Amino acid sequence: MATENAGFAHSAAEDRQNRLYSRFFFRAPRTGVAIGFLVVITLLDAVLVWASGVSLARFLEIWGIVFLVPALVGTLLTTPIANALGGRFPWHRNALLGLMSALLPVPILLVWRGTALAIGHLPVSVPLILLFAQGPTLWFRHMTIFGVSNSRHPESLPASLVTPVLSILAVAAVFAPDAAALVAAAVFLLLGFLCAALLLRAADRPLRREFGSSGVAFIRPLIEHVGSRDPAATQTLENFFAGFAVKANLRVTAVQFRSASGPVATIALPAVHPGPFAALGASNLPQKLEDELGQGQGMIFVPHTPCNHDLDLPTGAEVHRVADATARLLQNLPAPASTETSPLLGGVPGSWARAQRLGDAVLVVASQAPDPTDDIAYAIADRLVDEQRKAGGPTLALVDAHNSYKEDLGDLTYGSPGAQRLAADVRGAVNAAVEAAKPGELQVGVALRTGFSVGRDGIGPAGVRALVVDTAGRRTAYVLIDGNNLLQGLRERLLQALGGVVDDAEVMTTDNHVVHEVDGGINPVGERIGFDLLCDTVLGVVRDALTHLQPAEVRVGSQEIPDVPVLGPDWTARLLTSLGDTLSMFSNAFLMTFLLLIASSTVLLAFLR
Repeated sequence: MATENAGFAHSAAEDRQNRLYSRFFFRAPRTGVAIGFLVVITLLDAVLVWASGVSLARFLEIWGIVFLVPALVGTLLTTPIANALGGRFPWHRNALLGLMSALLPVPILLVWRGTALAIGHLPVSVPLILLFAQGPTLWFRHMTIFGVSNSRHPESLPASLVTPVLSILAVAAVFAPDAAALVAAAVFLLLGFLCAALLLRAADRPLRREFGSSGVAFIRPLIEHVGSRDPAATQTLENFFAGFAVKANLRVTAVQFRSASGPVATIALPAVHPGPFAALGASNLPQKLEDELGQGQGMIFVPHTPCNHDLDLPTGAEVHRVADATARLLQNLPAPASTETSPLLGGVPGSWARAQRLGDAVLVVASQAPDPTDDIAYAIADRLVDEQRKAGGPTLALVDAHNSYKEDLGDLTYGSPGAQRLAADVRGAVNAAVEAAKPGELQVGVALRTGFSVGRDGIGPAGVRALVVDTAGRRTAYVLIDGNNLLQGLRERLLQALGGVVDDAEVMTTDNHVVHEVDGGINPVGERIGFDLLCDTVLGVVRDALTHLQPAEVRVGSQEIPDVPVLGPDWTARLLTSLGDTLSMFSNAFLMTFLLLIASSTVLLAFLR
């Protein structure tokens, strides 16, 4: 089989970038909580402008009219205005923006008060400093609403303006500044808008240069996809991916265990990488395949196959196509021609591969553990599968266990010394399993634990599942955890614990990229969930599987899926590099435009004194 991307390596930088971007995801506080803090912050604003000799009644008037009412009314109006003009700005995000809008004047007022203490008098009057603060407020509000609601200035500006305009009107009502101060207020707002527009344009440049698309325009769809799995947001992002896809021929292999009453378990092995991120494209592949294949195929196991981000699927349509091909393959699996089985064997001590003959299939699990192990280039597996097919032996079902995580280490690229060692170890393990195989009966049992939290446990929706095979005088447990790799060292500890329950075992992960949508990005299993709980879960699910052992036969098949759109060679690396440039540009522009705004507004203040 040939693919257009077989020889390209996965870059470890992708994992670092995923970790970086995930830190920008957070959940806004509940609306009521944000409003409560807003009230407190507006009170702090009022305290900072409270002059000695001013009565409490006057202080409460300033707090209520100048700070609290504009903040609350502005928050009340922002969402309806934004939504009416084609944006989408939920109340909880709006309340957080209202809180930040009230908080932004605090450092300005602190500097103003500090300067007054240093020189013995106020550098500018109270109304002027309050009008001055509306420029930075608009700057922050507009960059936010433009990014997360509507990425067009005419449609986002009215919602951005509502709070600072209300504040200016309140200052005018309470302090009655002269006409020059009101004209200055308009200039402050203009400067705030121009600096926000300059920042947004600078942040947009990297993605426009590389992909011809606005990066800022993807902020809202990304937030809505991660936050609520909004179908329109998902479609927008996947359409962008699809525009850069290339065609590749993929293979799907399936190993199914059938009892007299029907399928008990199915190991689905599509040559698809479960990325790029969240639930986009092939991300969350285990759950997507399980949902599409349905319950009629027994318990579905979707371990990681040898491939990298080059074989990410851009949209759900490609996932459906792979699932449809897998379903057709399962419907047409041939009756087994052999009943020969073997224990789980490695060809040599310390082998990176262990194999088990299961009738017409030889199931091989590859791992460099206890050393770091990560993605295996698809070309390595492709060559091994072709060799096995030409040799006329049992069908090779190859799994990348993906079970020993250490940052930036463990990838195997085609032609490298590590790839050559893996290939030799796979051949050795297959030969050992074939030579040791004898005709015999087989029993199989399965069990499942779900209900885990990505944020709390680092485990995806497919949970922890076990397949126990009782044959050749030994019981072998295959444990599959729905997560992105396993912290280095945990695999060995889990295998040691399983030694008292079964004769042989392997612990694998799915490499599901849905677990990236939390702070920390990569989120390997074991980073969040405690080892004791993880170990208890693994032992429990294997013990449950043992109680459900039943006689079964093994059927296996493999087929090509031609011309499937995939993200292709280095596309993910290009995107992540551009996003990294965007974040860098945004960080620099954020500081520079803020300083430019403060400096230009201060010059204007100097003329008004």
